[in-house]
Amino acid sequence: MSTPADALLRVEKGHAEPEELAAITAILLARAAGGPAVPAPRRRSTAGWRRLERTPGFRAPHSWQG
Repeated sequence: MSTPADALLRVEKGHAEPEELAAITAILLARAAGGPAVPAPRRRSTAGWRRLERTPGFRAPHSWQG
């Protein structure tokens, strides 16, 4: 017969006491309820670079983009 703790967590190696399972369960639930610790980076709607085929054909001789 399985207990509720067996359905949620499985000990891969060794033997975990009920107090240890309760502690790790409390930590995991607190972390899950807290939301992301670091905000996700904002995604750009456009590319951060220019495509060479879309640039004008002439660049001034003193241009740094040459």
